[in-house]
Amino acid sequence: MAKSVRLKDIADKIGVSTVTVSKALSGQKGMSEELREKIHALANDMGYVPSVSRKADFSNKSFTIGVLISENFMSEYSSFYTRMHQQVSQIAMDKGCFTMLEVVSCDSEKNKTIPRLIEDNKVDGIVVVGRLDEDYLKNIKVECGIPMVYLDFCNHSGDEDAVVSDSFNGAYCLTNYLFDMGHKDIAFVGTILASGAITDRYLGYSKSLMEHGRPYNGDWIIYDRDLNDGTMDPVKFFKLPEKMPTAFFCNCDMAASILIKKLNENGYRVPEDISVVGYDNYLFPGLCDIKLTTYGVDSYEMGRNAVLNLIRKISGERYRQGIMILEGHMIEGESVKKIQ
Repeated sequence: MAKSVRLKDIADKIGVSTVTVSKALSGQKGMSEELREKIHALANDMGYVPSVSRKADFSNKSFTIGVLISENFMSEYSSFYTRMHQQVSQIAMDKGCFTMLEVVSCDSEKNKTIPRLIEDNKVDGIVVVGRLDEDYLKNIKVECGIPMVYLDFCNHSGDEDAVVSDSFNGAYCLTNYLFDMGHKDIAFVGTILASGAITDRYLGYSKSLMEHGRPYNGDWIIYDRDLNDGTMDPVKFFKLPEKMPTAFFCNCDMAASILIKKLNENGYRVPEDISVVGYDNYLFPGLCDIKLTTYGVDSYEMGRNAVLNLIRKISGERYRQGIMILEGHMIEGESVKKIQ
């Protein structure tokens, strides 16, 4: 079976970028008519076949949207990204579009294998849910030139479109809340640099500590996951410090639920002895017996903006380019005790 012709194949032949080829074939502006006709002619000669939906009139905005998620985010308890995928699919359907999911294996990511959805010309654009390797995504962009929007992460490359939550400000506000509740000794639970969101939440936590005149304490930075694959391990990580703080800021609700279980196993009660806050406002049912104080991320609004921006990007309309940061809100639960 002959290999399908990619946008990059046409771009290499004519000496332009894949983005230029994509714009020419989709009727977008930004080039001379002579170059547009040249690209169309070469695409026909090479036997380039666009997806069925790409042939349709852009005015009806009926596109097929691919959703890429790393297999690391599809484990039994990674329900936050499962919910995001479901919301993206529903929002796309409400807009008259269809979605197709492809779970990217670690080997495919490492070997920079182009997703089948893109290789087989089945989709018009891609929403990437959760972080994938930067070089892997860059390879897709160079090889295929397909419109993409990142959801819940960004690489700060300067030319990407992404929708993220305001992790820095959310963590800053939540740590301030702990200070307002009388806590001065506050630890951070999360593997710094494991993801952009975790790092931003650590920086927000650190800003609050600095503004309250609290010193840095390396023993109160508690790693919760493997730096490379993001796997949480309650045995390998979540090491309780010798000198305990009065409160823990956890980078996500999952980490908070694991920490609370470990605290209980070591004779600590939450919130009577130790206070704990989480982040995301989403937890797999049954993992925590107490209602967490957390920071709500509006995943639906994030997904809605990602889908709308991608539709506009595909159809050549004006859209919000760059990184869109959406605020959340704090949710008081039962896991924090006010102290004198």
